[in-house]
Amino acid sequence: MMQLTPALREVMAASMPQLKRHCRDPWVVIGSAACALAGATVNVADLDLLTSVADAEHLMALWPTRLDMHYSPADSERFRSRFARFRFPGMPLEVMGGLQWHDEGGWQSVLVNDVVKVDVADVAVPIPSRTEQIRILERFGRPKDLARAELLRAL
Repeated sequence: MMQLTPALREVMAASMPQLKRHCRDPWVVIGSAACALAGATVNVADLDLLTSVADAEHLMALWPTRLDMHYSPADSERFRSRFARFRFPGMPLEVMGGLQWHDEGGWQSVLVNDVVKVDVADVAVPIPSRTEQIRILERFGRPKDLARAELLRAL
């Protein structure tokens, strides 16, 4: 069962209707918010969205007053995307357009192969399936990702 914090509910209520209206390509919630939406008990500091590059740029044009120009994401040697962090009620929303991660084979696109929708306040929110989240988190391989994968595996 989902136990969402008021802050996560607030950012989702403020952003999801606009995302559904303005994104032209498929998008998906990833990271700790996706884990929480799948039922894991995790600390969620921001709402991470995987989008196309075009939709990331469109959202930057749509929300210029929300854009946090001073934030720089960590792990830039490992991850790259058309990144933007937006200030929303509740918590920040981070958009990663065309997210890629680097491994021994070079840069690889982060692809979500199995998407499920969860209902939050009558909005169908796309997240990777639990198995797909585990696969992605294990590929990322950071300690926080591996810990989240274990929480999802235990559900």
